[in-house]
Amino acid sequence: SRRARHSLLAFPPPRQSDYAPYFHDNGPSSTNGNMALFSISEDTPVGTQIYILNGTDPEGDPVRYGLTFEKGSKEYFRVEPKSGNVTLIQELDREKQDEISVLVSITDGRNKVVETVRVFVTDANDEPPEFLNLPFIIDIPEDTAPGSSIYRVQAVDKDMGSGGSVSYYLQVTLHIPFAKFTIDGHSGILRVKPGETLDYETTPTHFVTVVARDGGGKYKGKHQVLTSTATITINVIDAQDMPPSFIGTPYFGYIYEVSVPGSEIFTVYAKDGDQGTPNLIHYSIINGSDGVFDINSTSGCITLTTYPSLLKNELYEIKVKASEVGPNDQLLDYDITTVTVRVVDLNNHPPTFYGENGPQSKFEVTMYEHPPAGEILRGFKITVNDSDQGANAKFKLRLVGPGRVLRVVPQTVLNEAQVTIIVEDTSGIDYEKGPTLSFKLLAVEIDTPERFSATADIVINLLDTNDNVPKFTSEYYIARVPENSPGGSSVASVTANDPDSGPWGEVKYTIYGSGSDLFSIHPTTGLISTQPWTSLDAEVRSKYNFYVKAEDSEGKYGLAEVFVTVTDMNDHPPEFDDKLLEKTMIIGTPVKVEAVDEDAESPNNVIEYSIMTADPDNAFDINANTGEIKLKPYIKSMEIVQNITRQKDCRWSLVVQARDRGSPSFSTTAVVNIDITEAVRPALTRSGPMAAFLMKSRDNPMRALGMVTVIISMLVGVTVLFSTAMYMRNSKSNRIMPARRIIKRRPRDQQPWTFKMPGVKFNDPADKFVIGDPESGPERNTSSPRPKLLPPSAPCLPPPPPSNTRPSDRPRAVPTISGALASKGSKKAKSNRRKEGNISSALVSELKMKLEQKIIESNQGYY
Repeated sequence: SRRARHSLLAFPPPRQSDYAPYFHDNGPSSTNGNMALFSISEDTPVGTQIYILNGTDPEGDPVRYGLTFEKGSKEYFRVEPKSGNVTLIQELDREKQDEISVLVSITDGRNKVVETVRVFVTDANDEPPEFLNLPFIIDIPEDTAPGSSIYRVQAVDKDMGSGGSVSYYLQVTLHIPFAKFTIDGHSGILRVKPGETLDYETTPTHFVTVVARDGGGKYKGKHQVLTSTATITINVIDAQDMPPSFIGTPYFGYIYEVSVPGSEIFTVYAKDGDQGTPNLIHYSIINGSDGVFDINSTSGCITLTTYPSLLKNELYEIKVKASEVGPNDQLLDYDITTVTVRVVDLNNHPPTFYGENGPQSKFEVTMYEHPPAGEILRGFKITVNDSDQGANAKFKLRLVGPGRVLRVVPQTVLNEAQVTIIVEDTSGIDYEKGPTLSFKLLAVEIDTPERFSATADIVINLLDTNDNVPKFTSEYYIARVPENSPGGSSVASVTANDPDSGPWGEVKYTIYGSGSDLFSIHPTTGLISTQPWTSLDAEVRSKYNFYVKAEDSEGKYGLAEVFVTVTDMNDHPPEFDDKLLEKTMIIGTPVKVEAVDEDAESPNNVIEYSIMTADPDNAFDINANTGEIKLKPYIKSMEIVQNITRQKDCRWSLVVQARDRGSPSFSTTAVVNIDITEAVRPALTRSGPMAAFLMKSRDNPMRALGMVTVIISMLVGVTVLFSTAMYMRNSKSNRIMPARRIIKRRPRDQQPWTFKMPGVKFNDPADKFVIGDPESGPERNTSSPRPKLLPPSAPCLPPPPPSNTRPSDRPRAVPTISGALASKGSKKAKSNRRKEGNISSALVSELKMKLEQKIIESNQGYY
C-alpha cells in the first residue's frame, strides 16, 4: 500500500449518513493527490509549488487540507488549507536526507483523515568530488624506471548516477610544459611517464596538480560538471649515480727555497655528485710525485717529503685521485685531477728599469703631434729586469696616463724584456691639448705575495703642426640693423678661433654670397659693417643672408652664415587717397575712411583715427582702429539732422586725423564731406494713392499740381450736390434739420509740407524721393487734444511746439528729400537749384493743405 498509515477520526454524526472525506491516489508520478511516494529534486528552489493535495468528501462538503511533520524533524513543506497547494520552504540536500516522512490530512469539518506518506528526494549534480588521504606527499628514488606506478589517487563524489562517477587527469601548467608523470583517468594510478627519467641533481621535488572530475549531471535545469584539484608533492630521493668531482680546479702549488719536509704544498677538495646521500671521499696520488710528495687520504692535503735543494725538477704535475667510499670501505666512482707544483726561490729582487746607461727612472722624447696609430715610439730605449727565478721573476707592465693613448708591449714579462711603446689613439697626442704628455710605466709582480713593483716616468714633448681649421664660435649669426643707417654702420662681429700656434693660428676674414654686396668685414677683427654707399630700406628689402669665411695662412678655412634683418623705422606718414573726401551716409549706417602707411613693420604701420574738428560739433564718432565714422546715437532721423543744421543743410564736414603708432609718430589729416540721407521707409510708400501718385509724378511737379487741382474740384462738386439734395429733402418735409459743422481752424504757426529739392546726383531715379516726416505740425482733431512729443533735437535749439493729434486720423506723409550727394558745382548753380526746390515745395505744400481741409470737412458731414 502507498500509505504508511491511514486513520479516521469520527465525530458524532449530526445526521443519518455522514462519510469521511478521502484523498485521490493518482500514483507517484502525479503532482496532485495525497503525495504518496512523491519525488522531488534536491535542487528545487525554495518557494516553488511542488504539489497539490487533492481529495473529495462523499457528501460534497468543502474540505480543508493539512500537512505536518513528526516531532523533532525539519519541516520542508507548507500547505494552503483551502487549495491544497504544497510549497517548498526549506532547501533540500539528498546527501543529508533522501527521504522525508510527512503527515497529510483532509477534513470536511466533522471527519478528518490523516495519512503518513514518504516523499523521496532525488539527486542533482551539486557535489564536487572529494579527495581522500590528503595531503599527497610521495617519496620515490631517482632511479625509478619509466612507466612505474608510484601512487594511487582516490576521490569520491556523493552524487548518484553519472554525477557520482569520478575520472582523473593532470593539469598542465605553462612553467612545466613537459610533465614527467601521467595518471590513469579511471583508476587514479600515478606513473612516471614512459621515456622520462628523474634526476635529483636537476629537480629534487616535483609538484603535480591532479584534477578529479565527475560525470556531470543536471543542476537547476542545466548540465553541470564539477571538478576538484589537489597538489601531489613528489620528493625525489637521491641515488648513487653521480661520481665525485674536484672543486676549484685547476690547482697550483709552490715550493720555496726555505721549505722543509712536511711543509704543506696544496690541499685539494672533492665532493660526491649525489648530494642527497653523499659518500665519503678518499684521496690518493697515482702519478707524478717522484717520491717527494705525499697526500692525506681524508683531507686531501699534499705535503713535501724532502728538502728543496734535493729536488731534481722545477715543475711537477701530480695526478690526484678522489674515490667514493662505499659499503665495507669499498672504493666506488672516482675523479682525477692534476696539481701543478712549481719550485721557486725567494722573492728578494724587485723589477728594475734600465736605460742605455744603467738603471733609470725617467725617459723623455720629443716628437710631432698626431703620429699615426700603431707607430712605435723609437726614441725610447727601455729595458726591464727581475733577477729572481721562476714565478718571482714574473711581472706585468702597465702604462698609466691619458686613457688609451699609448700601450706598452709586452704586458707580461718573465725575468727580462725590451719595452716597446706604441701609439694607440692619435687624437690624444695633440699639441693644442697640451705641449707635454706624461705617463707612469709600472712593473708589478704577479704571483708573489710581496707584489714588488717599479715605476718610471715617461715624458713626451710635442711639436705643433697645422692640424686645425678655423672654427667660428657659432654656425650662424643673427644681426639687426635699423633702416636708413648711415654707410659704414656696424652690423655684427664674428669670431673664429684656430688653436694652432704661430702663423697657423692667425685668421683672416672674408665675406661672400648673394646678399653680401651691401656689407663688408674687417679682415682681422671680424667686424661686419655696411658699405659706405649702402642705404638700407626695410620697405624695399628687410632680410639679407650671406657667408663669412675664416682662413689661416695655409688656406684652411671655416664658414658661418650671417642673417641680417633691417629693422623698420617710422619714416613714412599715413596717407589718405585724397585730402578732400566725399562720403554719403545713410542714418544708422557708418561710412569708412582709410589711410595707408608704407612702413614695413608694426607699430609703425598701425594707424589710429580721430576727429580733429567737425561742423557741426559733437555729431560724429569714429572707430580709432577701423576708421568707421557714424553719427552720435541721439541722431536717429533727418528731422534731428535739420534741427542741428541752421541752414537746413544735409551736408556736414569734419577733419579726420590718421596717426601711426611709431616713435616718433607721424600723422596726416583729410577733410571729409558727408551728405546725410535717410533710408526709404517702405511703409510710407504704400500709405495711399496720393503718395503713390506723387511718387510717380516726382519728375513732373506741374502734372502733379494739375491732378491735385482736378481732384479738389471734383470733391467740391460732390459736396455741393450732396448739400443741395439734403436741402431739397428737408424742404419737402417742412422740417429743417439743424446741421452741425464743427470747423477747427488751422493754427497759424503750422508749417506747410514742402519738397526739398537741392541739386543732387542720383544713380537710380527712385532715389530722387526719400519718404520722411521731417515736419511735425499739428493736425485737426475734433476730440480732446493730446500732446505728441517730437524726436529729440540738438541741445542748442529749443524744442518745436507740441501738436494735437487724433487717434482716428492716419498721418499722411508726402515724400521729401532727406539726403543727397552734392555735386561739385559752382555756388551759383547750387543757389539756383535751391530756389527751384523752394518754389516746388511751396506749391505742393499749399495744395496739400487745401486737400487735407476738404477731406476733413467731407468726413464730418451734417447732422
